[in-house]
Amino acid sequence: MLIIPIKEGENIDRALKRYKQKYRKTQQLRNLRDNQHFTKKSQERRVQVAKAIYKQEYQRKLEE
Repeated sequence: MLIIPIKEGENIDRALKRYKQKYRKTQQLRNLRDNQHFTKKSQERRVQVAKAIYKQEYQRKLEE
């Protein structure tokens, strides 16, 4: 659970903004989505390899 201490006289909008930033940094939403269904280790590796290939090809295009 995320706890955001609100300072004396702090605007509630500012506190909400800090909460949203902290929520994004902890990647709780991504973890919830990933845990909705089981993925095999081989499938996870396949996705990682595909991402790595994409990044390498993207870097090659930028260098040209």
